[in-house]
Amino acid sequence: MLSRIAESLFWIGRYIERGDGTARILDVYLQLLLEDIFVDEDTACRALLGVMGSEPPTDRKLKRQDVITPLATDPMSTTSIAYCLRAARENGRRAREIISSELWEVLNITHTGMPKSTKGDQIHELFSWTPERAALASGIADSTSSRDDAWSFFTLGRSIERADMTARLLATRALTEASGPSWTTILRSVGAYEAYLRTYRGVPSSTNAAEFLLLDRLFPRSIMHSLTLAEQCLRDIDPTQQRIGYGDSAVRMLGHIRAELEFRPISQVIEELPIMMDHVQSTTTNVSEAVRERYFPTHNLPAWMGGQS
Repeated sequence: MLSRIAESLFWIGRYIERGDGTARILDVYLQLLLEDIFVDEDTACRALLGVMGSEPPTDRKLKRQDVITPLATDPMSTTSIAYCLRAARENGRRAREIISSELWEVLNITHTGMPKSTKGDQIHELFSWTPERAALASGIADSTSSRDDAWSFFTLGRSIERADMTARLLATRALTEASGPSWTTILRSVGAYEAYLRTYRGVPSSTNAAEFLLLDRLFPRSIMHSLTLAEQCLRDIDPTQQRIGYGDSAVRMLGHIRAELEFRPISQVIEELPIMMDHVQSTTTNVSEAVRERYFPTHNLPAWMGGQS
């Protein structure tokens, strides 16, 4: 496969998932600001911008619109939903000879049909519309793609980004533990609430909910499932195995963070949650760089990747 095509497929997966995850995190935070009168809006907005990799301004107190614009609607902001949807469509255009016509149509319509209004409750329409469109794109990719290298690069990008976005969501909870979103709200935001109830059969607690989103091997949005799937994709792309160790630095980094999470007591992981989630995010950035150096050596990372925390 041509390097440029593989790169486009990788970034289609990442941008779709980033737009989806950003919408989910914003929805959780804005609901929190509406429902809890004791939450300081300026503090919450600064925490959220920091977790999402944006530098908050220091010359004024922040309002929710100061979060909505750079993270949702500004097409020039590299951390925004609008930017991600446009970038996914552009990468789809570059890989037009590989992706199915159905997937191209979804990417194109999603880019052009994004809701523009952010007034009142209309902003929440964007936050529900974006995950629906992302699910449609992923579902069509699932049902129209052969399980070859093209599929592996697309799924690799989606898995790395999903691990990163789940880590960011958990980091937002850790930063505002006293008055942050409830674990029920966080589980619902990623579609995990019913799956959690079937697994634990009880009201969400901090330990069980964090454990589920971090370590559950069967739930597709957990960090553990995403890291494991990313490892498998890398092995499928390069099935040659050495007798000793791993020659692919991306596989080594993914295996290291996966083992660190999997074999550390959950009590320690929760106690050090902000540090651990920052470690997950930095690992996904380093893995992306390692994938680029090996498979797309003539191209640079998108601008927002260099600023990820």
